[in-house]
Amino acid sequence: MITIKNRQRNIKIDENQIKKIVQKILNFLHYNNFDVGIWFTTNRTITRYNKKYRKKNKPTDILSFPFHESASPGKQIEVQTEDDRNLGDLIISLEYVKRNAEQLAISFDKHLQALLVHGICHLVGYNHLADEDYEKMRHKELQILKKLQD
Repeated sequence: MITIKNRQRNIKIDENQIKKIVQKILNFLHYNNFDVGIWFTTNRTITRYNKKYRKKNKPTDILSFPFHESASPGKQIEVQTEDDRNLGDLIISLEYVKRNAEQLAISFDKHLQALLVHGICHLVGYNHLADEDYEKMRHKELQILKKLQD
């Protein structure tokens, strides 16, 4: 199940469309029957979480909280219990996404879509701590984004 909580009021989003996109991403990664929580919020709120969990006292676009912290890129998570179907949660500041999209001269929807791909890749074990990991994650993200365009 894809759960969306929209706790900001300034930027309109189509939650049903976002759920469809997230489901396509999950399908592509072979996690069709897994759960993801997405919380849309403000710069102020995401700053609190960024400070608490990353020790950075500033807003960011997205934070990922994987349920399976030992997940590895490309290796399917094994389901032992119903809880194992939880991939984790994403927190996204729509204020930050909108400002970034404007600075990059790309549409808000495309930027949000790319961030959803990025966040879900984190939930299934991809990261970008080392150059090799970054390349692997970027390759997977581009694959998924291309698939979303088809």
